[in-house]
Amino acid sequence: MPLDPPIAALLQQMEANGATGGLMASGDITAARTLMAQMLGGLAMAELPTGVPDPTSIEIPSDAGPIPALVYRPTSEGPHATLVFLHGGGFALGDAASYDGQVRAIVAALDAVVVSVDYRLAPEHPFPAAVEDAVAATNWAGEHLAELGGRDDRLAVGGDSAGGNLSAVVAQARRDAGLPLAGQLLIYPITDPATDHPSLTENGEGYFLTRSDMTWFEQAYAGEQDIAAGLADVRAAPATGDLQGLAPAVVTTAGFDPLRDDGDAYARALEAAGVTVRHLENPSLIHGWLAMAPLSPAAREARDAALAAFKELLA
Repeated sequence: MPLDPPIAALLQQMEANGATGGLMASGDITAARTLMAQMLGGLAMAELPTGVPDPTSIEIPSDAGPIPALVYRPTSEGPHATLVFLHGGGFALGDAASYDGQVRAIVAALDAVVVSVDYRLAPEHPFPAAVEDAVAATNWAGEHLAELGGRDDRLAVGGDSAGGNLSAVVAQARRDAGLPLAGQLLIYPITDPATDHPSLTENGEGYFLTRSDMTWFEQAYAGEQDIAAGLADVRAAPATGDLQGLAPAVVTTAGFDPLRDDGDAYARALEAAGVTVRHLENPSLIHGWLAMAPLSPAAREARDAALAAFKELLA
């Protein structure tokens, strides 16, 4: 299937502006964070879901210090399912504020409480800081569901890209601790950074997320360790862990994404381990399509299908 036309036009515009070398082309983390926030903010302005009140800022206690988060609540009568959302950005970019538009769309579609977490970012805070924050935030939410307006049997976790990785890790940690989890929403996740999947070469240039971006992100996340050693831990590579007994999952991928084969393989591995899986492939889309729903009907359809599948799973 060819590349989605509105996304192809967006990539052409980025090329005309000299912005196709990847988010980390400059090597300047501050500039990359600013660029990503501007891009997400601009895309979100094209579609502002109605009926989703402004979020409440909270701080979640943890052994490493307070974790900032935004809590979104639907206007419908509860209690609701509660989703802990972990944003993408290669473990180094993004924050809850810049994901506001995407999270509002999730709240509206799921009719759920969403806790959007500002976990610590690399390179200032390398692995396992993000994992520790993701697990701590999810466990805290699980202990405060009534306070959040959630049902006591409907805690879920989800995220895109690096946030999909963290969500998969949290699902394994909850399983290992004997703690309930109703579902995991994995949107174009990275789950096996050490494996050289063919899509890394096929889609490694010209489709927004580049292979050089991924190398930069992986080294930043690994910190002072060698990439191979730093990312061999199952908490960085959940595909290498025990997948039996995990919470049901919705896994979505994109045809022109360097991470396509990684996400596809993880969905198949979950299914082989006996996990209930809805695997939604989107052959015409690129990495980051969740944010592109306001400008691309195909991305909007992919988002709506993923969230409808996840809402059905939670029900």
